[in-house]
Amino acid sequence: MQRTRLNTLLDGTGSRIDRFFENPWRRFSLILIGVLFGFFAGAGISTTAGQAAEWDIVGAGLILFFTELVSRFVYASNRRSLFIDVLNFFKIGVIYSLFLEAFKLGS
Repeated sequence: MQRTRLNTLLDGTGSRIDRFFENPWRRFSLILIGVLFGFFAGAGISTTAGQAAEWDIVGAGLILFFTELVSRFVYASNRRSLFIDVLNFFKIGVIYSLFLEAFKLGS
């Protein structure tokens, strides 16, 4: 790639963000936000798709496709970056919310 001003700016910004989140507390808080946002998104998707009975199967298929795609992306990469970790914990939040929704429907 050529060393243009835009490329230099993006590389510098990415390295500054990586240095900012090297602190374990900042990294942990960002991962926790990813889990909670995943929980919120999973609960929202399941309740929204559950209201219109036609979208149950489509919503479940999309969530399954998303989780498998993220799993393949996370576990195929050798380098663990912050984005990959947050994406993996977002997926864990979605799966956990669907697990709790299943318990609510079963009781």
